[in-house]
Amino acid sequence: MFDIYPIRYIEPVYRPPSEAESLILPVTNGCSWNHCTFCEMYTAPQKKFHARPEQEVLETIRLLGEHPYGCTARRVFLADGDAMVLSTRRLLAVLAAIRKHLPGVHRVSSYCLPRNLRKKSVEELKELADAGLKLVYVGAESGDNTVLERINKGETFESTREGLEKLGKAEITRSVMILNGLGGTRYSEAHALHSAELANATQPEFLATLVVSFPNGETRLRTAFPDWEPLDVPGLLREMERFIGRLELQRTVFRSDHASNWLVLRGNLPQDKEKMLVHLREAIAAPEAAPLRPAWARGL
Repeated sequence: MFDIYPIRYIEPVYRPPSEAESLILPVTNGCSWNHCTFCEMYTAPQKKFHARPEQEVLETIRLLGEHPYGCTARRVFLADGDAMVLSTRRLLAVLAAIRKHLPGVHRVSSYCLPRNLRKKSVEELKELADAGLKLVYVGAESGDNTVLERINKGETFESTREGLEKLGKAEITRSVMILNGLGGTRYSEAHALHSAELANATQPEFLATLVVSFPNGETRLRTAFPDWEPLDVPGLLREMERFIGRLELQRTVFRSDHASNWLVLRGNLPQDKEKMLVHLREAIAAPEAAPLRPAWARGL
């Protein structure tokens, strides 16, 4: 039934950069929302959303426990786009099977759409945390309601804030992502300031930025955002300066080192805030002397 590993993958398969060493375990296929006009991850026909059959997932975990690779697994990432769309009961069954058959695993993580937390109470989320779900990645994209509407995100500032606060109360670590440049030239300032406001209101443990990009073109984005115009590199850097300048975080690991980012920034907030702002201002003032990533190295 399986050639190498007892896992039925439907490509393409995505995972966060920090899950590079994790066992990728699909519990759904595609994304349950999949209407965001900036996102091309799950638009292929074979990625049409559906929940994987429960018995298939549980049997996969059991077989992994008998496989040499399963014995070495320390982290598991629940794929595809938002495993949290599954019921609490199903997620608890998956987590119980991981504990039973993959006892070496010490962290389970997944992507998470705020909309899929609306029907989950803090108590349910705490139950999932106690069962092994330690980290979720939330693509907030922006804190600006106009930008969120234009990209058809299906979220608002308030719905994202509410979801992140629920996760925080349940003691599930939150890794939040903001898209640099998503508002284009028209909404750049509002995008930066309201995204910082969202981070300040929720105090995520991890915060990251990526530069928005469209390898397959901008047609899909422009269906609801016809006046979108991309920021040039100086504009992207100025937007980042506004964003970081407004952050008031007490204990957050910040990363802007994805392949899409022109200027690599890393630090712990608040202590490294001024250092990152200095790097940004130096790059804005003298881009020719700044350590900007060359276009060919951006992996896009």
